[in-house]
Amino acid sequence: MVWGICSVVFLGAGGLCYAFIEVAACCADDGRGRCRPGGCAQVAGAAEPSSAVEVSATSLAPGDTFTVTQTVSNGQAFTINGAKASLRAKELLLSDVADLVSCTGTIVPCRVFGGSYRGELGDVPAGESRIVVFTFKIKEDVAVAQFTLQHQFVGDDFSFETLDGPVFSIQLHQTDLAVSLNASARGLLVSRVTYTITVKNNGPATAGTIRLTATYPAGLVYSGSSDCTRVPGTRTLTCDVATLATGATATKRFTADAGLLTLGTLVASAERTQSTPGDPNPSNDRATRSCAALTGLLIRC
Repeated sequence: MVWGICSVVFLGAGGLCYAFIEVAACCADDGRGRCRPGGCAQVAGAAEPSSAVEVSATSLAPGDTFTVTQTVSNGQAFTINGAKASLRAKELLLSDVADLVSCTGTIVPCRVFGGSYRGELGDVPAGESRIVVFTFKIKEDVAVAQFTLQHQFVGDDFSFETLDGPVFSIQLHQTDLAVSLNASARGLLVSRVTYTITVKNNGPATAGTIRLTATYPAGLVYSGSSDCTRVPGTRTLTCDVATLATGATATKRFTADAGLLTLGTLVASAERTQSTPGDPNPSNDRATRSCAALTGLLIRC
């Protein structure tokens, strides 16, 4: 028996002799279909991979930079025209996870290609290698915790296999947002309730793309808001906050009016329904506030 993939077959003493790419071992047929070690005077060395990568780190956080050094080698007997060093993520688009800071070793600046990153190398003759060093920065708003780096040596008219590289782990930032809701009523001929939603960022990171969703009671009629948008045909409003620094607060308001027949307990609610990065503490994401309608003209909150 022999191991690996046969790359060279030549005649030696005692029969055919096989040299293998992946194992520096050689044997000859002993006449009974078995392998007899030591029957070859020549052993083929390990084949150089078409692409190999070295990375500076695999455990990262949003905002971290890291480098990928990619070596591509042309083991074919012909020139690879329009050669490129290519990097991608196996599970998603690499360009959604990391921004390219710089690259060296290419003939033109590296570029995004279908979610992957490529470095142009020109023509690579048979037996030659090229090295490209990519520097990346993990996006601040990245939402994935893990991905596998893939690498490939690509040409205009010939491409090598895609190879799996290391697995990267990202320690995602999280920040705690706390939501509160207040209400105040006033008016003579019409009782109007003003609802005030407050969201506070308890940290430790800046929050973005925050969406607060509020619902006013069935006994009230929507009056208006300069901060929120009412979903047509519903009692729901959405209030967006673009960014919120650690320790900062944002306030959104809307109003609703009581009718002549409005009576009883009026319960409104507000909650965080979206934000980046994730919120590790959902217990303070929602708040309610009750008001009592004694008559349509008298409401206490």
